[in-house]
Amino acid sequence: MDITIPPGRVAGALTPPCSKSYAQRALAASLLADGESTLHNIEFCDDTRSALHCIRTLGAEVRQTGADTLSIRGGLAPRANRLQVGESGLAARLFTPIAALGREPMLIEGTGSLLRRPMHPMTEALRQLGAYARDNEGRLPVEVRGPLEGGELEIDGSLSSQFVTGLLLALPLAHRDTTLHVRHAVSKPYLAMTVSTAARFGVEISHNDLEEFFIEGGQRYRPAEFAIEGDWSAAAMMLAIGATAGEVRVETISSLSQQADTAVLTALVRSGAGLIDETKAVTAAQRPLRAFEFDATHCPDLFPALAVLASAAEGVSVIRGTSRLEHKECHRAEALREEYGRLGIEIDIDTEDIMRIHGGALHGGRVSSHGDHRIAMSLAAAALRADGPVTIEGAECVSKSYPLFFEELKRLRVR
Repeated sequence: MDITIPPGRVAGALTPPCSKSYAQRALAASLLADGESTLHNIEFCDDTRSALHCIRTLGAEVRQTGADTLSIRGGLAPRANRLQVGESGLAARLFTPIAALGREPMLIEGTGSLLRRPMHPMTEALRQLGAYARDNEGRLPVEVRGPLEGGELEIDGSLSSQFVTGLLLALPLAHRDTTLHVRHAVSKPYLAMTVSTAARFGVEISHNDLEEFFIEGGQRYRPAEFAIEGDWSAAAMMLAIGATAGEVRVETISSLSQQADTAVLTALVRSGAGLIDETKAVTAAQRPLRAFEFDATHCPDLFPALAVLASAAEGVSVIRGTSRLEHKECHRAEALREEYGRLGIEIDIDTEDIMRIHGGALHGGRVSSHGDHRIAMSLAAAALRADGPVTIEGAECVSKSYPLFFEELKRLRVR
């Protein structure tokens, strides 16, 4: 589906969708809990639907008891020997070790760009922890069979924190205690989210600076009532829109959240954007913007929003952490360079893990989403200050994380 975004200004308030990172973790914990958990503020983007499908396949009973409320009776009792994770990288890395808790073989399958993303750190870790694991030359499909025993393991965390998150949620149910040493840990805020979510369900995970974890085996997840907070990844994009094309107030979010993408506030301040940080809302307003420096190593999902901000700033902005972008829905750094280039914005990527974005005028044109939800949103946001309409090919991919993005963008437009 192609969508054309005309230039224009925005003003208004919105509520972002729920954090799919928290939602998927809470769904997994609810599956593992003995009893009935209640999750509030659940919204159904593609990735959350994939996680829901996974927990049902693995034995959970799920009832929707309100517009955004789910009642989940846990219990790991697989109903099939195939687990379809869709195109969700987190679901693949989250439910593979959970599936390895059982004694029956389980084949984990995915779709689309996920089939190109690496799984070998997970399969290697599961083998060392006593389970059977076989992958397809390091990628999906993956077959696993338990039991997951536990033990001591060193894992490379440089590719993604998702591999560690999956192990952290599964290993409390292993037979033995586990000590997990994570080399080159990235996206530490996401690991903190995992530890805090497990704690909400009565499971303790001890750690040393989120690089060394001690997980006692034989624990039990307890049912919980959990309200999923608003998504800072979506909020970051909307705040970038406010900072470059008018004024946007994002409600039901807090800068005290553990979500990694709260770091966008630092970039907004450094760029000179107008910013109001309230208890449960943040407003960004357009001001003359200046180039800024930012390290996105631990929050790589911010790159597309930062590109919106930097393209509107005077000078050359420097963003570190481009190596984190290779194994996303596309090679996100190259996609940003190529598509912003079509709109007249120069982006350089060097071998030192750095992206340099030259701020300037944007031109109208035709661009591709590369099938990546965050690239599509970034290009739509930037298009608001172009000198003509921008047509985005494959814009429907926003359903992966923010199905109502284009509707919200249209509603914010100043008539």
